[in-house]
Amino acid sequence: MISSMGGYRCCHIQFWNMVIMEKEKQYVASISGGKDSMAMVLGLMEKGWPLTNCVYFDTGMEFSCIRKNIEKVRLELEQYGCELVILQPERHFLEEMLLRRIKCRDGSSHYGSYWCGGPCRWMTRLKINACEKYVKSLGANAVEYIGIAADESGRVKGKSYPLVEWGWTEYQCLQYCYAKGYSWQEGGIELYSILDRVSCWCCRNKNLRELNAIYHNLPQYWDKLRALQSYIEEPYKPPYTIFDLEERFVKRGRQRGLWEV
Repeated sequence: MISSMGGYRCCHIQFWNMVIMEKEKQYVASISGGKDSMAMVLGLMEKGWPLTNCVYFDTGMEFSCIRKNIEKVRLELEQYGCELVILQPERHFLEEMLLRRIKCRDGSSHYGSYWCGGPCRWMTRLKINACEKYVKSLGANAVEYIGIAADESGRVKGKSYPLVEWGWTEYQCLQYCYAKGYSWQEGGIELYSILDRVSCWCCRNKNLRELNAIYHNLPQYWDKLRALQSYIEEPYKPPYTIFDLEERFVKRGRQRGLWEV
């Protein structure tokens, strides 16, 4: 009888320990401000999934509409009982890009990490490290939600991927965001109508079609790219500089105009 009661007491304690651990467990969603991660966060709240923290890494170089959407979703997160945490790099993007002294393997050095993207995604690395450090600070039992769409499931590596679980594709994520009242407008232009990815406006991963669209539709951002290229010797899209690309887009526009005439 004593042994039986002892076993019962042990199981009872284990049960409540599990309840306490589950209650204290942190559920954190990484949000970039793009359609997929935004759809994930909105979907988590609509479906009633546990969500205690939402982390956003501010590079300082995002399109202005991303910042507006982050501030907009902050209100919904607060009502859901979720804290929005905004992380920032130790050095401003432009300081890292143009001013920090970089030592090369051959012993030489130069100032600035130059363009971010392609084979040198230095801000992406800083972003991942900062977000992982934050998640680890929440404890070993923290659950991290990542906004990778179902049609990109090849990028899944552990963690939790709600969009994959729900079967939501990139197209469905965008339509879901639109239905929830979120859009990515810049000067009357819906960015997802001209760009494949809406992230940092200076990311060199953009293809020629996207760059041509920025030149013709978003002159305020093209002027910023021109200003950066004037400080950076490295071509934006090797072997082409921003100035080379502009000349190419202007020439193509003239040829199209002559053809239409």
